[in-house]
Amino acid sequence: MKIEIVQLENIRSHVKSTVPFARGFNCLVGGVGTGKSSVLYAVDFALFGEPLGRSFEYLLREGADSAKVTVQFTQNGQTYKLVRGLKRRGKGIGQDFEELKLFEDETLLASMKTDAIAEQFKAITGLDKELYREIVWVRQEHLKELLDAAPRDRQRRLDELFGLSDYEVAWSNIAVYRRDYETEKRVYEKDPDVVGLENLGGEYNRVTEEFTLLEMELQDAVGKLAGAKRALEDADVKLKKLEEKKQRIEELKRKEAEVQANISSTADAVVSLNQRVEGKKTIIDNLRQRYNSLDSQLSACKRTLEDAGVSANQPVEALRGQLAAFDDKLSSLRAEQEATMRNLQTDKKRTESLSMESRCPLCLQSLNDEYKTGLMERIQQENVERQSTIKQLQGEIEKMQRTKLVANEAFSNLQTITSRAEDLRTRLSEEEKNLGDLTVEVEGKRRLETELGGQLEALRFEIGRFEASDLEAARMQREQAFTQYYRVEADLRTKESRKKDLLTRLDEIKERIDHAQEKLERIQKIARTVEVLGAIRDAYRSIQPKLRSEFVKVLRNFVQQVLDGLVGGEAPLLNVVVDETYTPYVKSESGADREVSNLSGGERTLLAFAYRLGLGQLIMQSRTGHGLSMLLLDEPTESLGREDGSIDRLAEAISRFKAIEQIIAVTHSEAFAEKAEHVIILEKEAGISKISLEK
Repeated sequence: MKIEIVQLENIRSHVKSTVPFARGFNCLVGGVGTGKSSVLYAVDFALFGEPLGRSFEYLLREGADSAKVTVQFTQNGQTYKLVRGLKRRGKGIGQDFEELKLFEDETLLASMKTDAIAEQFKAITGLDKELYREIVWVRQEHLKELLDAAPRDRQRRLDELFGLSDYEVAWSNIAVYRRDYETEKRVYEKDPDVVGLENLGGEYNRVTEEFTLLEMELQDAVGKLAGAKRALEDADVKLKKLEEKKQRIEELKRKEAEVQANISSTADAVVSLNQRVEGKKTIIDNLRQRYNSLDSQLSACKRTLEDAGVSANQPVEALRGQLAAFDDKLSSLRAEQEATMRNLQTDKKRTESLSMESRCPLCLQSLNDEYKTGLMERIQQENVERQSTIKQLQGEIEKMQRTKLVANEAFSNLQTITSRAEDLRTRLSEEEKNLGDLTVEVEGKRRLETELGGQLEALRFEIGRFEASDLEAARMQREQAFTQYYRVEADLRTKESRKKDLLTRLDEIKERIDHAQEKLERIQKIARTVEVLGAIRDAYRSIQPKLRSEFVKVLRNFVQQVLDGLVGGEAPLLNVVVDETYTPYVKSESGADREVSNLSGGERTLLAFAYRLGLGQLIMQSRTGHGLSMLLLDEPTESLGREDGSIDRLAEAISRFKAIEQIIAVTHSEAFAEKAEHVIILEKEAGISKISLEK
C-alpha cells in the first residue's frame, strides 16, 4: 500500500489542506503545533474510523461542526480513495456515515457501513486496525517501547501479534472440552436405557409378538366388517325401496283423494251446467218471441210507408231521401199558392182602379166603357179561377202534410224497430253460441267424469297391492344388520386403536434402543475423542515453543538485515542476538552480550528502528503473505541530538533503506528532513496550518 494524497477539512489546525506523498522517504517537517501529527491521526481515522481515545475531540477542529478526511492510495497497481467524515451532535462527536465511501478509481465499492468498509479495506491491503497501529504506524515516543518492555510482557505481546497466543488459548480451551466430554461420557454410562438395553430388547420382542397376533385378528375383523357392511347395505337397499314404495302409495292416496274430489266437483259442475243450458234455452225462446213481434211491427211500418207512396225495401239513407221529397213538394205547392194569391190581389187592385178610372192600369191609356167592362169581367173570371186553384192547392198541402207526418212516424218507428231487431238478433246469436259452448262443456265434463272414475278404480287397485307388514319386517332386518355392523366396527376400532398403541410403544422402545445404541457409540467416540484431545493438548504445549523459536530465528535475521542496511558499512557493525522472549542483545567483538540499555543513544535508536522494521516485515509476512510496504514514523528523533550526529545517522540510514516502498516521517528536526527524498513543510498562520513543498 502506498499513500498518494491526504485531504483534511477541519482537522485540528487544518481548515482545508491537501498533503501529497510519493514513493520513498517522505518527511513532514515543521515547528511544534503546526499540524504535522494531525496528518497521521487523520490517516488513521480515515482508514479505520475509530478514535485513539474515548472520543474524537482530539481530531475535530475547535468551533467546527463537521470534518472530512480523504485518503487516496494505491495497491497492486490499482488506485483507491477512502472518504470518512465527522459530525458534532450536541455535546458528542461521531462519524458522519453519509460521507463514508470507498472507491476503486471512480467505482463505488462500499458506503455508509463501517463493517463493509473495513472488510473491503482488509481484502485490498491485508491490514486491520491492530496491525496498522502496532506495526505500520510508530507513534510518537513508541519507537523504543518494545525494547524497553519487560521480557515477559514483550513475549506475550508479540506472541499475540504472531498468533502464537492462539495456541495457549487453544490448549486451555481443549482442557475445557476434554472435561465436558468426560462429563458427558459419565452421564451416558449412567443412562437407564444404556444400562437396561438388554431388557429393552426383550420388551421389544414381546410387543412385536403381540402386534403380530393383533394383525391376524385385525384381518379377521376386517373380513367380518366387510360381510356386515354388505348385509347392512342390502338391508338399506331393501328398506329404501319399500319406503320409496310407501311414499308412492301415500302419493297415490293423496291422488285418490284428489280424483274423488275432482269427480264430485265434476258432477256438481255437470248439474250446474245443465241448469245453465236450460236457462239459456228459455232466454233464447223469449228472445225469438220478441224478435217475431218486432218483425210484425216492422212489416206494419213498411206497409204504412208503402201506403204513403214510399218504397220501404230501401236502405235508410234512400228512405230518408224520399221523406225529404215531401218537403220539396210542400214547398212547391206553397210557392204556387202564394203566387196565385199575389196575382189575385193584383187583379183586385186593377179591378178597383178600373172601376174608379177608365185608364189601363198597365199602360195608363184611356179605355172605352165596353172594353173596360169586358176587361173587368175577364179579370174577375180569372180571380174566381185563382181562388179555386188556391183552395185546391190548400187541400193538396194539407193532404201532403198528413202523408208526410204518417210517413215520418212510420220511418222513425222503422228505425227504432230495426235497431232493436238487430240488437235482439245479435243477442240471440250470442246466446245460441253460449248455449253451444255450454253443451260442449257439459259433454267434456261428462267425459272427464268417466275418465276420473277409471283413474279412481286404478288407484284403488294399486293401493290395495301394498302390504305395511313388509315395511316393518324390512326395518327390523335393517336395524339388526346395523347393530351387527356397529358391533363389528367397534371391535375393529378397538383393535386398530390397540394396534396404534402397540406401534407407538414399538416406536418408543425402538427409539430408546436406537438412542441407547447411539449413546453407546457416542461413549466410544467420546473415549477416542478424549484420547485425541489429550494428544492435541500435548502437541499444542510442545509446538508453541518450537514455533516461537522459529520466529525468533527469522526475526533475528530480519533485524540484522535491516540493521546492516541502515548502517551501510559507514559505522561499526552491530551483531544482533534475540532470545526466546524476543529480547534483542548486541554481541560484542569479544563475544559478550550487551543489553540494549548499555548502548549509546544513537545505537539504541538504530536498533529500535531495525527491531520495529524486522518485526513489521515478519508479522506482515505471517499475517498477510506479503512484507511491510509502508511505514509511518511520528517524531522518530526523540532523545537524539544534532551534536553527536545521531539524528543525521538515523536520517541517513532511513534514506538508504529501500526495502519499504514508502516511509512517511513526521519531525520538527530540519537536519532529519534534509535526508528525505520528499519534504513537506507545515507552518501555522493565524491558527491555521499551511502546506508547502520543499522537494
